Amino acid sequence: MNNDPIRQTPDGLYLNRTPWFAFVLLCCIFSLWAAAASMNDVLIAHFKKAFVLSDFQTAFVQSAFYLGYFFVAIPAALFVRRFSYKAAILLGLALYMLGCGLFFPAAYAARYEMFLIALFVIAAGLSFLETSSNTYSTLLGPRDASTRRLNISQTFHPFGAITGVFVGSHAMFHEAAPASGLTSTQQQLVMIQDTLVPYKWMIVVLLAVFVLVAVTKYPACKGLPPTRSGADTEQFSGVDSTLRRLSQNPRFVFGVLTQFLYVGAQVGVWSFTIRLAMQLGHMHERDASWFLMGTFAAYFAGKMIANLLMRRMSAARVLTLYSVLCIGTLLYVILVPNISAVYAAVAVSVFLGPAWPTIYGLTIEGLGKDTALGGSILVMSIVGGGVVPLIQGLISDASGGNMQLAYIVPLVCFVVIVMFGRYCEKRPVARVPDVRPLAAE
Repeated sequence: MNNDPIRQTPDGLYLNRTPWFAFVLLCCIFSLWAAAASMNDVLIAHFKKAFVLSDFQTAFVQSAFYLGYFFVAIPAALFVRRFSYKAAILLGLALYMLGCGLFFPAAYAARYEMFLIALFVIAAGLSFLETSSNTYSTLLGPRDASTRRLNISQTFHPFGAITGVFVGSHAMFHEAAPASGLTSTQQQLVMIQDTLVPYKWMIVVLLAVFVLVAVTKYPACKGLPPTRSGADTEQFSGVDSTLRRLSQNPRFVFGVLTQFLYVGAQVGVWSFTIRLAMQLGHMHERDASWFLMGTFAAYFAGKMIANLLMRRMSAARVLTLYSVLCIGTLLYVILVPNISAVYAAVAVSVFLGPAWPTIYGLTIEGLGKDTALGGSILVMSIVGGGVVPLIQGLISDASGGNMQLAYIVPLVCFVVIVMFGRYCEKRPVARVPDVRPLAAE
């Protein structure tokens, strides 16, 4: 076991070794936001019946969620810059709990709009968590393994996603018929009250994690403090100057575009899996949903394999390899008109596994003092999940509901991801050697 004291690199960002308890606790937070995101799919189906909504109205569940990320990501980065990663995580957990708590007055008033406000607050908290945790996990150890650490952290994501779907569906969907003697309005109120069950448990879990994070010592990993030198003054310049530098960094701009397309491709693949299974397999929606559950298992497997591969090859090479295989699998989904195409759609998730953390890590690598704000802009790119699938839906509608043809959209997205992987392979970021004494929070 390595008993050397934890120290930081001369720039004050990375560590000579990973503080494992602090890192594993940080990894657990990744599963918390995955559970919230996956539970939205359950909420959409549940709210449709509970509030008697149209499909367009139920879509506001995702809109409120994505807008929370989009509007809060940069304020979250400024908070990290002013305070610390740990403080941002604690604030994110507090907002997450507040959003869950707002479900109770929303259920009491039986107002759909109030649920949307609660979801926006939850997403605001998740934006703080993702903006801080994604970047922070890359910094808690040697720089050479920064992207691999983020991939390890993201491995916790599928567990949270599966838990969110399982707990949410078990609490909200009942096989038994509604109690006799209740009016339709009373039945609707019962369904709305069922919405509270998973969020009660979520508050308990969040409170426990909040306490653990609060009492755990975390390294600062915020870089050297400012000095009177011109170079440091420039490093600690305002947001406008930081945004200007980032916009002139071709690797960063390319990475943001790539992450936008990746999130859109991921959401599109997962959103259309059930409908593809129903169309090609001629099966009931409940049976088709098992294929969606299979995607999370495939997603986890892909992450684990990628983590092993990154011990032998660069993160950029793994991203390129996975993306090429993803394109080949998507071609099968598009061209083969039988049930095997559904299994191929599930297999696509194997190659989604390392994409988000690898693109994230490669994009923020070498940003120095601009890392926090750059990370927040990458988190904002999650809005691609609300844009790219719309194009996929338009293609499906224009082709008479051809689900297979719609998968050409994520295929095009992965062509760009391959280009980004190759770009990073050819232009590696220079490394900074040695370490300095640890600065802790």
